[in-house]
Amino acid sequence: MADRNLKIAMICGSLRKQSYNRKLMEVMIEKKPNHWQMKEIEIDTIPFFNQDVEAEGDPESVQQLKEAIDEADGVIVVSPEYNSGSPAVLKNALDWASRPAKGTVLKHKPFALAGASPGGAGTVQSQGQTRQTLLTLDAYIMPGPKIMVGSVHNKLSEDQSEIADEATIKRVEKFLGAFEEWMLHFK
Repeated sequence: MADRNLKIAMICGSLRKQSYNRKLMEVMIEKKPNHWQMKEIEIDTIPFFNQDVEAEGDPESVQQLKEAIDEADGVIVVSPEYNSGSPAVLKNALDWASRPAKGTVLKHKPFALAGASPGGAGTVQSQGQTRQTLLTLDAYIMPGPKIMVGSVHNKLSEDQSEIADEATIKRVEKFLGAFEEWMLHFK
């Protein structure tokens, strides 16, 4: 299926420009198959979910979020863990994308979850919460392989600009290959 172009939307659960998770996302972009088109969905301007705002019509940033998810063959969420859970900006974006409930763009959409953290357990609890949210909305979440990069600060290049750990990079390549199989399973 390497001759088929696939559109992959990416959501980074960290707003910090030099976050570990953005660096992990950059490795994925660098190692992606040539027939993939990857594009980040910006979530930093999405307002907190409010049904009063929704009743007036989705804000432009929410429309862009929903359109990008709808047009994608699959979505990769790369997110940190904050206080043993998902970042509020990520949960908020998923809450907006879940609307309207009967027509959500998340339903039957293939997803993969990844994350990096300086902690030893990586992002296991954050991914668990995100997985639960997506399962509730009938999204298809890839069961494995998992990318939960622990002690990520020890896996950076000398100048701290990128993830340089070969074992992590090989896991990312395996993860991307598995996600292609996962997406095509639902085509």
